[in-house]
Amino acid sequence: MKPLIGVLCCNEIAERPVQAVASRFIQPLAQISGATVVLVPALIDVLDAPALAQRLDGLLLTGSRSNVASRRYGGHWPDETPLDEERDEVAFALAGRMIEAGRPVFGICRGLQELNVLFGGTLTRDLTGHHLGDEVPFEALFAHDHMVTLSPDGMLAGATGVARLTVNSVHRQGIERLGGGLAVEARADEDGLIEAFSARPNGAPVLAVQWHPEWAGAHRADGRAFFQLVGRALAA
Repeated sequence: MKPLIGVLCCNEIAERPVQAVASRFIQPLAQISGATVVLVPALIDVLDAPALAQRLDGLLLTGSRSNVASRRYGGHWPDETPLDEERDEVAFALAGRMIEAGRPVFGICRGLQELNVLFGGTLTRDLTGHHLGDEVPFEALFAHDHMVTLSPDGMLAGATGVARLTVNSVHRQGIERLGGGLAVEARADEDGLIEAFSARPNGAPVLAVQWHPEWAGAHRADGRAFFQLVGRALAA
């Protein structure tokens, strides 16, 4: 049987409350990672984190149009909308249980921010302009990119075989203080912002990136390497 990975949804309003996740996160999990995907609703009242953590072989916390609430890490931003505090709650509860159970957990964009906060880190909105350019149409967002330098002994450097990557940049929050026990995997060349980290708290990997590897999938080294690492972790 193929390994089973949970993908966390977001709470959105489309004439009515819905659970949503962009299809582009799901496709490379099946095509590159070789996994079967199950969507996890971001509804705390229906979450049974202990039971779900025993059934899933891995978890992906996706990117989102919402921000992690600053109260989760002791901050206070006067204008931090849009928020999805129920997703915050489910992400922390389920990821925490998965890590305790020794199951791999992965994060993309908001997912990296959630995992950093889960490990005791903090976030900032004080980012330099190269992380996201002026307001542009959605179709053009992922063409905005910059260079990152990979940690030579990291998982991403080992998977890509290169020292630097060009990655897209679509975020308005980033890591301020890295969470305890997390190792830096990549930093932005321009300002040193941490753009990826990893850990092995209970044997299984935790790996998160600030960029969007799912956007290009197998067509770029960063996308191919990320989802290959997911597949290897799920098969271990």
